[in-house]
Amino acid sequence: MNELNLHSELNPLVALESYDSREALEQFLCERIVERLSEGLEARGEAVLVVSGGRTPAALFQRLSQQPLDWSKVIVTLADERWVDNQHDDSNERSVRTHLLQNQAAAARFLPLYNGAETPVAGQAELERELAVLPEKIDAVILGMGEDGHTASFFPDAEELGRALEPLPAVACAAVTPPVAPWPRMTLTLPRLLASHAIYVHLCGESKLPVLQQALEQGAVEAMPIRSVLRQSQTPVAICWAP
Repeated sequence: MNELNLHSELNPLVALESYDSREALEQFLCERIVERLSEGLEARGEAVLVVSGGRTPAALFQRLSQQPLDWSKVIVTLADERWVDNQHDDSNERSVRTHLLQNQAAAARFLPLYNGAETPVAGQAELERELAVLPEKIDAVILGMGEDGHTASFFPDAEELGRALEPLPAVACAAVTPPVAPWPRMTLTLPRLLASHAIYVHLCGESKLPVLQQALEQGAVEAMPIRSVLRQSQTPVAICWAP
C-alpha cells in the first residue's frame, strides 16, 4: 500500500491509498472488511455489509466469499439497485449472488433492494420497513465511483438527488431516476450509508484518477455527488485505488 498523491486539502477522515495491482488491493480490502465484520460479530452477534454492483468488485466478492466467517449471522445488502429483477443482466443483486453469496458466504442473509413493485417509488415504503432490521450502524460499506462523479445512485442533476442526500428527516432509501444512465434506481440514502463504522471507495483504472482529483477540489456536491461522502465529518473513508 502506498499513499495516493493527489492535490487537495483532504478531509482528515479520508485516506487515499494506492496499490500496485488489483490483486493487492482486493487482498487488503478483503482483510479490512473481514476484520470489520468480525468485530461486529464479536460485539453484537451479527454484522452488516453493504456492497455495490458493477464489474469492479467481482474479484473482491469472490475472495470474500471464501473467508471463514460465521456468515449465517451476516446480512448483506446493496448500496443501490437498478429497478430490474434479479435475473436481468443489469441487476446488482445478480452480481452479488453470482460472485459473493457463494462458498462460505452462501450462508449469509441477503436483503435485496428490488422488491418487484412497478416502480421504485411504489416499492419504497415496503423497502423502508425491510431495511429497519439493520442495526443503527453498518459494519462496512463498499462504494464505487462513476466517471461522472456519482456514487451509489447519487447522480448529478437527478431530480431526487436532494432527497437522497438530505440529513433530515433521515430515511433509509430513496427512489432515483438518473438523467442519463439506464433504469430507475433505489439507493440507500447518504445518512444511512454514513451510519457505518467504515466506508471503502473501491476504484480501479487510470481513468478514475482525474475524476477523483476533480471530486477532491472545490465545487458543488450536486455536480459530483461523491463529494457528499468525501466532505462529511462523521465516518472514516478509505479511497483504495489500483491501476
